[in-house]
Amino acid sequence: MTRLEIRDLHVEIDGDPIVNGVDLTIEQGKVHALMGPNGSGKSTLAQAIMGHPRYDVTEGEVLLDGENILEMEPDERGRAGLFLAFQYPSEIPGVTVSNFLRTAINARRGEDADESSESATSTDEPDREDEIPISEFQNLLKEKMDMLDIDHGFAERYLNDGFSGGEKKRTEILQMAVLDPQFAVLDEVDSGLDIDALQTVAEGINTLKGEDIGFLMITHYRRILDYVEPDHVHIMMDGQIVKEGGHELAHKLEDHGYEWVKEELVDR
Repeated sequence: MTRLEIRDLHVEIDGDPIVNGVDLTIEQGKVHALMGPNGSGKSTLAQAIMGHPRYDVTEGEVLLDGENILEMEPDERGRAGLFLAFQYPSEIPGVTVSNFLRTAINARRGEDADESSESATSTDEPDREDEIPISEFQNLLKEKMDMLDIDHGFAERYLNDGFSGGEKKRTEILQMAVLDPQFAVLDEVDSGLDIDALQTVAEGINTLKGEDIGFLMITHYRRILDYVEPDHVHIMMDGQIVKEGGHELAHKLEDHGYEWVKEELVDR
């Protein structure tokens, strides 16, 4: 079984240490929840895994099936099987959801993929041998939208332009479904969602769960974990994972906050 292994990872931003020696192993078929107060380093860890240039890894490794992905460019990490759902997805007026997703697939298929254009839908012939044919992509997109109970008209809207918070997060889940990664890092997909949108996004995640994908779900609160039950819960403070457990750990955090964890650290 393929694993994503984070070993003694240290990350700085503008010379300031944020992640201070994280060890974490995620297996395909498992859901890991990473919780912690604001400023604990959770999102920094996610961005470092995916290769954001602002985040400087000063020590450690991130191994995907034994290969250190820190030596790869961000697009290479995506092609290797990693996916990041953003906390604040960007709005891209003029680019439809459909064209964005086809471009993303083609980018994963080849190193020199050009942006797909609206005019590309007029022919079934791909521009490069490794591009997905239009008809094949349309069938795939409809299949994934049906799986996630998303109206087909959604595909022709401009990416995140005028979307509600819930629609933006559903777009991230649809992108994950289309790209079919081995590991997905979900950076606070519950942020800013009302209860209905939260349930919809959680249903999408549960639909995609399976033996071929591992999840790292980053969140402040337990509420999404009431709908997507994690196999493991990790608590992060001051750039380190300080406590681990099962789903019951998330319940204890909801009931008692993080103070008891801080007290345990002091007593060590």
